[in-house]
Amino acid sequence: MQLYNWICIFVAALPCAAQPLGQLIGQALERNRDILVAQKRYESLAQRPGQAESLPDPTVSLGYASNGWPWPGDGLGHNPTSNIGVMLGQTVPFPGKRPLRGQIASKEAEAARQEYLAARLHLVAQLKQAYHELHHATVAIGFVDRYQELLENILRTSEAHYAVGRAAQQDVLKAQTQLAVFEAQRVRYQLDRTSRQIEINALLDRPQDTPVAVADDSTAGELPFSLDDLLGRARRLAPELERDRTLVERSELAANLARKDVYPDYTVSGGYFNQGGMAPMWQVSVAFSLPVHYWQKQHAAIAEQEYAAAQTRHEYEASRVSLESRIRQSYAEAETAHRLAVLYEKSIVPEAQLTLDSSLAGYETGKVDFVSVFSNFMNVVDYQLMDHEAIMQFQVALARLEELAGIEVRE
Repeated sequence: MQLYNWICIFVAALPCAAQPLGQLIGQALERNRDILVAQKRYESLAQRPGQAESLPDPTVSLGYASNGWPWPGDGLGHNPTSNIGVMLGQTVPFPGKRPLRGQIASKEAEAARQEYLAARLHLVAQLKQAYHELHHATVAIGFVDRYQELLENILRTSEAHYAVGRAAQQDVLKAQTQLAVFEAQRVRYQLDRTSRQIEINALLDRPQDTPVAVADDSTAGELPFSLDDLLGRARRLAPELERDRTLVERSELAANLARKDVYPDYTVSGGYFNQGGMAPMWQVSVAFSLPVHYWQKQHAAIAEQEYAAAQTRHEYEASRVSLESRIRQSYAEAETAHRLAVLYEKSIVPEAQLTLDSSLAGYETGKVDFVSVFSNFMNVVDYQLMDHEAIMQFQVALARLEELAGIEVRE
């Protein structure tokens, strides 16, 4: 046991290779408990249509009638009311009820299947968001480390200038303060990274201390679909709308079944009775219910199902409007984040870096003051972090769009 613990510690200490996002998604879809719950619920409900459409079980009745004494057969063959017999009965729903019940159960199973598909999409979106936020925190920690190293170089130059009277003490103190600020930022990003690792491990249903390594860098890329494409696909295929459409159909079928329930079911039964030496007796009967409480029962049931059908239609329309508005909002966020990332990458960051390089060279020779160098340095710090944050926001918005439109993308 002790050897096993040492092996686990050694393996955990090894550098962890980055796992492709698609691989993580595949593992999550196989292991995540919420997905398994939704899958088993759908598989459970898929067993109902056949049950709902089948006939009720037939009944068998065994009995006797005796005369003189209560034990079986007393008076058999001598008294015409003494017999031993068997009765078979079968309840038959009014024509059309059984298919409706089967269709209602099928719609319920289909709604559960759409919920399962929606759960898959939500899991993928959650995992992608956590992965990109983890990536941002990891990259930001690398940025802060490099900034600290560069600022330490600037601080050494400031201290040298201060020693010979070419710089003010506040320049040194300002650089030292910023080093402490960087350390605080690093602590915050480390917390973000730990939180996202915990979230990813929970989604994959694996030990919470399992390390999660991400790729070195990422880019915003391009939006792979237009807004009209997303809206059209969502109207056709989004599980959220498919489920609500299915529930509308289920409610309409339930209203039809309530109307059918006005007509009675009937029970057909037949029996054979042995009378000993006398001729056997046969019996056939048909029994059915009478809707004498129609206004209290069947009429109210019809009204209930019609109101329920109207409710589900309104819920479907509300879901459609909400879904389209969320798609439009996420698409606008993705477009904005993409434009910002392009601006930072192509223009703002390179120009800020050139300005910083130029001011650093001037500061070494005493031609540029510390305030200008520090300001240019902080511009580069802020712009690079903003650039990567825009990339992260683009990826997160893209993951939301895929979920909303019903697109399961594993890369």
